[in-house]
Amino acid sequence: MASVVDDLLQVIELEQLEDNLFRGDTIDTGQGSLFGGLVAGQALRAAARTVPADRMAHSLHAYFLRPGSVERPVIYEVDRIRDGRGFTTRRVRAIQQGRAIFSLSASFQVLEEGPEHQSAMPDVPPPEAVESDEAQRLQFAERLPEAIKTLFLRERPIEIRPVQPVNMFQVEPVEPVRHMWFRIKESIDAPPAVHQAILTFCSDLSLMTTAMLPHGMSFWQPQVQSASIDHSIWFLRPCRVDEWLLYSMDSPSAAGARGFNRGTIYRQDGTMVAATAQEGLMRVLPKS
Repeated sequence: MASVVDDLLQVIELEQLEDNLFRGDTIDTGQGSLFGGLVAGQALRAAARTVPADRMAHSLHAYFLRPGSVERPVIYEVDRIRDGRGFTTRRVRAIQQGRAIFSLSASFQVLEEGPEHQSAMPDVPPPEAVESDEAQRLQFAERLPEAIKTLFLRERPIEIRPVQPVNMFQVEPVEPVRHMWFRIKESIDAPPAVHQAILTFCSDLSLMTTAMLPHGMSFWQPQVQSASIDHSIWFLRPCRVDEWLLYSMDSPSAAGARGFNRGTIYRQDGTMVAATAQEGLMRVLPKS
C-alpha cells in the first residue's frame, strides 16, 4: 500500500506530454483549494526536466495568480528562455481550465566553487526535544466540525515540529518570529532536483502566517482572508529533505492588507541551505 510519502513523490514526478509540456496530479491538503507549495514544487520540477543534469536550480521567483482546484490535474508549460554557458533560465506557466493559475521563473547554474560565508543558525531546541504538530493538532481537533476534522487530522507526508506552538483558535499577539523543524517522513532515493522540488513544497508551510502573529490573526478565523501572492527561494547549498531541517521565519512588515515574510533554512549541523521570501494577503473582512 502506498504511503503519503509515495503519494507526494508521485505527484512531484510529472507526466511529460510534449518536449515542454507536463501534467501534474493534485493532492488535497485540507485547504479546500490547491496548496501553493505543491504547484511551486511541480513547476520547478517541470523546469528542471528541461535542463541538463549538471545544472541545479539556484533561485526561483513565482506569482500565485488564481486559486487552483484539487479536482483536476495541472498543466505546466515550460518556456526555454535561455541556455547559457554557466546559467540556464526557464519560465513556467501552470494552467487549469485554460487559464494560468501560477507563473514561475527559475535559474539553474553549473556547480562552481567560490568564497563562502553565512549567518549563524538560531539557537533553538533540537527536533528530538520538540513536540510534533500531529500531537498539537489532536489537541484542537474536537473543536472542529466532523467534515473538517477528517482533513485536519489526515496523515501528512511532512513531519513538522514547531518550536513555538500556536493555538490557532486563540491566537495571542506575539513577535512575528517562528522556528520549525521539518523533514519528509521516510528516506527517499531521489536525485537532488527532486529534493529541491520537495523543499519548495515545504517552503510554503507556515511562512505566510508569520506576519499574522503580532495581530493575533489566524487563517482559521472566519473574518480573515489570506492567500499567498508571490514566493521566492534561493537554493544556497545542497540538502536532503529526508533529514531534519530548521525553518527560521520572520516578518519585518505588514501594510496594505499584505504581510511580508522571509525565511532561512538550515541543516541540523548549522549549514544554511536556502532562503525564502513571500508576500501574502492578510485581509480582515468586515463583520456581517
